[in-house]
Formats: sequence, C-alpha cells, structure tokens
Amino acid sequence: MRYWPTRRCASPTSARHCRAARACNPSWRSASRIGYSPHAARGGNGNGAVLEAHQQSVETDSDWVARSLRSVWHPCTQMQHHAQGTDHVPLIAVSHGRGPWLYDHHGDRYLDAISSWWVNLFGHANQRINGALKEQLDMLEHAMLAGFTHEPVIRLSERLSALTQHQLGHAFYASDGASAVEIALKMSFHAWRNMGRTDKQEFVCLKGSYHGETIGALAVTDVALFKDAYGPLLRASRIVMSPDARQAVDGESAEDVARRAAADVQKLFEENGASIAAIIIEPLVQCATGMAMHDPLYLKLVRELCDRHDVHLILDEIAVGCGRTGTFFACEQAGIWPDFLCLSKGISGGYLPLSIVLSREEIYQAFYSADVTRGFLHSHSYTGNPLACRAALATLDIFEEDQVLETNRIRAEKLTRALQPLVNHERISHARQRGMIWAFDAIDAGPGFSRRFFTEATRQELLLRPIGNTIYLMPPYILNDEEIDGLAARTLSVFETTIAGA
Repeated sequence: MRYWPTRRCASPTSARHCRAARACNPSWRSASRIGYSPHAARGGNGNGAVLEAHQQSVETDSDWVARSLRSVWHPCTQMQHHAQGTDHVPLIAVSHGRGPWLYDHHGDRYLDAISSWWVNLFGHANQRINGALKEQLDMLEHAMLAGFTHEPVIRLSERLSALTQHQLGHAFYASDGASAVEIALKMSFHAWRNMGRTDKQEFVCLKGSYHGETIGALAVTDVALFKDAYGPLLRASRIVMSPDARQAVDGESAEDVARRAAADVQKLFEENGASIAAIIIEPLVQCATGMAMHDPLYLKLVRELCDRHDVHLILDEIAVGCGRTGTFFACEQAGIWPDFLCLSKGISGGYLPLSIVLSREEIYQAFYSADVTRGFLHSHSYTGNPLACRAALATLDIFEEDQVLETNRIRAEKLTRALQPLVNHERISHARQRGMIWAFDAIDAGPGFSRRFFTEATRQELLLRPIGNTIYLMPPYILNDEEIDGLAARTLSVFETTIAGA
C-alpha cells in the first residue's frame, strides 16, 4: 500500500495548463469520434461494419436516453437526478465498447477508468474472450448443475483450487457478489450447526463495510445510505473498528492502525466468541466506503484470532480479487487463506454475471452426509452457467499468457508517476494506492461533489464516479502509455474544474 507524504505545490497545475497538455496528446484527439477504433489499433479486426452500422443508426443518443428513462429503473440511482434541471446528471446511452473505451450513439467516447463498476479487466469486446464465448455457444449454452456437470465448470473449479494452492478446493457458484456473500454466511451458520455448535449464530463486520444489498449481505454492511431503510428486515451484526489507515494519529503507521483494529476484534472474540459464526472482511481495500486501505498485517492477526476462537473468516474479494490489489487474491499479501473466499466482478472478465464461493475441505465435509437436511441446498437456475465459466477460463488464460500481474506492476508505476500533480494538489488529502487502485480525498469539495465531478468527467471523455468526496481510479489492465498520461491529466483537469465551481 502506498500513502504519499503530504506535499503541496507552490503553484498547483491549473486546469488551463492541463487542457493544454491534453490538446498536445494525439491519442486523445485522433480518436474523439467514432471513425477511429482503438480496438483495431490493438490488433483486433476493427469490426468496421459494426461501426458503420452504428454511424447509420436512425435513433440518436437522446432518443435512447428518453426511452431508457421511461422504462428502465437504473441501479444505485435516484432517478430524479436524471431529470432536466440545475442538478441534472447526464444519462449516457452506450452504443458499443472497444478496449478501454465506451462509445455513445453520437460517436463520443469515454475512457472506462472504473472498469464499469470494477468488472472489466481486459477491455470491451476483447477478442480472446469473445472467441471463447462464440465457441462455447456452439457447444453448450446452459445445463442445470444439479445432477449434471460440464467441462467449463469443472476446469474453472480446478484452476481456482490450484490458484489457492488447493487450500480452498471446493467451488460453489452463484450469479453476483451479494449472492456469494449470502452463500458464505449461510454455509458458515449451517456448518457450525452440522458440527453441533448451534450457539454460533452471530456475524461480525467492519465499520464502513459493504458486502452487497440482498437481505443477508445488508446485515453485514455498515453503510447507512444502503442499509437504514431496510433496518427492520435485517438481523443485527456486530461491528468492529475498521483498520482504515487514514485513522492514523500523529506518529502512527498503517501497521499501528491495523494492530489497534485487531485488538478490537480480539476483545469481541474473548467476550463473545462462543456465539460468533464468522467475521467478514474486504481484504486490503474497503471499496464502497471510499477506498479505505489497510495494512496486510490486519488480515494475519485476524486469521490468528479466528483460529484461536473457532470463528470462520470470510474474505469478500469480489472487488479486490482477480489481480486488482497486485496479487491475484488480495489475501496472498498477508500470507493467509480464509475459510470462505467470495469472488465475482472481474472473474468473468466483466462479460457475464458470475460469482463463486471457495471453501476449505473441513467446511465441505461438514455437509457431506446421507442426511439431506445436512446438505447445502442453496441453488439458482443458472448455477455454474457454461458461458460464464468459459468467460472466466478465458480470463484466467489471459492472466497466464500475458503475465498480467507483472505487467500491471509496471503500468501502476507509470500511472502513479503521472498522477503526482493531483497528489500534490492543495485540495487533496490521503492520496493512496494499492495495486491497480488509486484514491484521493477532496478537501472542501462543496455540496454535490460526486455528481458534479461525474458530469464534468463525461465532458472530458472520462467515466469516473467518486464515492462521496473520494476520487478513485480502477482502470482495466490494458491502458497504454498515452492513455495513462491522458487519464492522469484529465483527472486533474476534471478535479480543478469541479472544485472551481464549489
């Protein structure tokens, strides 16, 4: 984890200077309209016929937006914000994607700097993932996984087991991150029951944690905006101190904060461990609470406490897994493995809904019985869908063939250097980075900062959505040098334009 020292520029780079630098960047000017295909520039076939068809589309971007606002209820959105008015937030109708870019029906483009909600790892319309899916479509689109199995789900389960050094050798499949969390919670509770520990019924989460928005996942979430309206429906969980390194007082390091937070867990376990089934943690980065980063030591200490007090450790790697923090699994940086590991988002390359819960042998054995009531009977119709599994296999192939983790270290160093003017800005605090995640907290950002920033970002060809006053970047793993420089310069420009209007 990188935390930049507090440094201030005597004369922070102005938005005017950033725009001048941007104007000199040919990669950002030459591709501003639909006639240029970054996909073709990356060695794809260009799909010229597809692009031409988009150009000739009868309906305009505004037509699609109007139709969407009439019939689509968009997620995580106050729909009134899209209504015309002073605080109007644009709704963009995406026509197609190529590499790290999304295009609207006018041909304007947007660098997908947050990987379309943290899922797209290797770019839109990736030819290798496309090819794998086309091949799979001609073989098997779906088969129920109860009483049947198929090659993609077997191969994927085996490869994920190998990636965990066979510590987590059993894969249970679902469709999305919240569902994976639900499964892990149910498995933990049921496993303890099967082992005769019916007293273990409570769950522990971190302050500021986010694990999804289904009922069980919300119960272990501590973000009031998402949780409070449904409070009467939720089973209470115990909340412990977050190891967020931003809480460091004078003279404290990130490790010191991690030790303080672990001591809070220790106190809870010593007093109530007999009734606690599991603690759930987003390892290294609590994303939805503003990219709160912590030292790996915290995970190591909590693993030891879980072992000592017979508490399951659930790691929610839905956002931080698949190489996002610098290792394939975030927990590898602490040298530990959980009892349950939840994966989703990037595991399918951002193509198809897929989530997975990986578990230890002893968990699996707790359910292995002739007694059907001891079985884990959770299911959904598309469990282990062959298309989604094949996309995940293609994603793992790219990791291996392209040495993605090694290449990302070089890419991260370049973007970190390019972002230095933003780091040094007098209105930025707590600049931090972990792997392919960068975050910066805006000072005195003014009301409606995140909406104003998002709107200005779209004007400057960026897809960026701050969380409150936290600006963050989670780009796909394919940016070239020009795109890295352009992303850094425009992020600074967007920030300065936004705070100028505060």
